Amino acid sequence: MKTKIIVLILLATSSLFSQQKAKIQAKPFSVSGKTVVVYTSADSTNFRLTNTDNLKFIDLKQPLETQTCIFVNPNKTFQTFLGIGGAITDASAEVFAKLPKDKQQEFLEAYYSKDKGIGYTLMRTNIHSCDFSSGSYTYVEEGDKDLKTFNIDHDRKYKLPLIKKAIAMAGGKMTFFASPWSPPAFMKDNNNMLRGGKLLPEFYQPWANYYVKFINAYQKEGVQVWGLTVQNEPMATQKWESCIYTANDERDFLKNYLGPTLAKAGLGDKKITVWDHNRDLISQRASTILDDPAANKYVWGVGFHWYENWSGGDMMFENVGKVQEMYPNKNLLFTEGCVEKFDTAKYQLWKNGERYGRSMINDFNNGTVGWTDWNILLDENGGPNHVGNFCFAPIHGDTKTGELIYTPSYYFIGHFSKFIGKEAKRISSVSSRSNLITTSFMNKDGKVVTVVMNLGSNKVTYNLCIGTNAVEVSILPHAIQTLVY
Repeated sequence: MKTKIIVLILLATSSLFSQQKAKIQAKPFSVSGKTVVVYTSADSTNFRLTNTDNLKFIDLKQPLETQTCIFVNPNKTFQTFLGIGGAITDASAEVFAKLPKDKQQEFLEAYYSKDKGIGYTLMRTNIHSCDFSSGSYTYVEEGDKDLKTFNIDHDRKYKLPLIKKAIAMAGGKMTFFASPWSPPAFMKDNNNMLRGGKLLPEFYQPWANYYVKFINAYQKEGVQVWGLTVQNEPMATQKWESCIYTANDERDFLKNYLGPTLAKAGLGDKKITVWDHNRDLISQRASTILDDPAANKYVWGVGFHWYENWSGGDMMFENVGKVQEMYPNKNLLFTEGCVEKFDTAKYQLWKNGERYGRSMINDFNNGTVGWTDWNILLDENGGPNHVGNFCFAPIHGDTKTGELIYTPSYYFIGHFSKFIGKEAKRISSVSSRSNLITTSFMNKDGKVVTVVMNLGSNKVTYNLCIGTNAVEVSILPHAIQTLVY
């Protein structure tokens, strides 16, 4: 009798599970009745995230080799989208404070409103000073290894007010992470926050405690800290704030000090991202840290920048994909990129925007879950910057005229951030020709977002193909399009 009852229970449980599974299974994606809304930004035109077409699908059983196609397969899903955003540095906050009130409001809407702007949901900031600060500073008095003098009063003047306003404009939610450029001078072997140097072993614990102090101080201000990176650009000796960690150094600091210290302080839920430097050495850094189980358990993901082309080569997109192959359970996060060497004559240089589009498409296709630009705002000189490292931002604020200057980079980023929602899934998106590159995501509401970029100097007509259905689309030379359907 007992055996019969157990069998009946098992059958009932199995049946219930099958019914629940059937309910959970999403309906197959269908283009029936759908309109493809096309948004375009193009060189030598006035198109800037402009609605240029509304198209209907037709039958296309078999594309020909003579036809250029973008093949999207919504049934093949990959990583879950975290967000897109930029860094609120001291420089950004200081420039913002100098803008007229109406321009401040315009600026906040331009970045953080989904309707009026491009809907940023990701934010980075610097833990005490970096090059994009008006000067070097820390949160403690020199020599205070016990951190008794720790306070963030410096940030309360400019940076925290802007951070809070941005979060409010974004609806009160923001994925916010922070990065240090250097420990205080007294903790380093060169006794200098600038020009590299290394963290002295006797200060490993005080420096780990510093992160805890920072997180608690910001959260007391109402800014929820989602995560942090261990060190900005740990292999670069810069003329500004910098600190060198070999792969072994970073691994050991993380597993023996930073990870346990955060856990002990009740901050074990904070997402720790390692590397935070260029794509060139990302594989070696990831392997060294993630192959050590004691370090691996503290790592949420691997962060990277795009400056590896300083050597004259091209951006190493495939290195990101190799890390994704090796460690599919870890996340990849683009943590910084900007166009270097500021020049007012190049505000509207289209190539600067194309650098963003090309990078974002390739990075997402290689498994990246989130993409973080560098300074969200700089002045008419590409600063302020206390070491003369002036750069471009997507938006510049002219502190003399009070005007905002929108560069092509702003619109290229917007082709992704405005349309791809949090927790969207990347889906298969393949181009049949090398002059077009593409990536696609499916939002939680079932809408698909396909981004297509024309790298060439000729107008291209292509078919957006979903199974045996297609729409014919034209894309101008050096243009980027977002198709929503």
